[in-house]
Amino acid sequence: MVKYFKYIFLLTSFLFFLISCQEGREAGDLFGQWHMDSQESNYIGFSGSVTVLRNITGINSNSMRQVYGNFQHVGDSLFIQCYSAEALRTDTTMVEESFGFKPFNNIRVKIESLNGDILVLSKDHQTWSFYKY
Repeated sequence: MVKYFKYIFLLTSFLFFLISCQEGREAGDLFGQWHMDSQESNYIGFSGSVTVLRNITGINSNSMRQVYGNFQHVGDSLFIQCYSAEALRTDTTMVEESFGFKPFNNIRVKIESLNGDILVLSKDHQTWSFYKY
């Protein structure tokens, strides 16, 4: 058993190293947490190929709704495919009304500006500004 422990330890270490190197790779400059300028309660985060949209209301974050999705950053376009694990109408409402991103399961927006601190998205004469926090 002891001689196998070394191999198990090395395999586990290798897997951990491999997984940790992948973090954020696909997100590029989008990687991190962003706060919407016009809505104090709206946040979006990007990591790897996963995004999370959060709406936090109430004192001490008593009420938080979040929706996960996959995203792709291609040129100056951002494609987001949201998923509702429990198929709740409130998830769709949160994304489409709180954020203004439509349709829920096939969002395409243009990246107007992206630098270390500012993210500006637009679609159909509507603009969303985010800052990194």
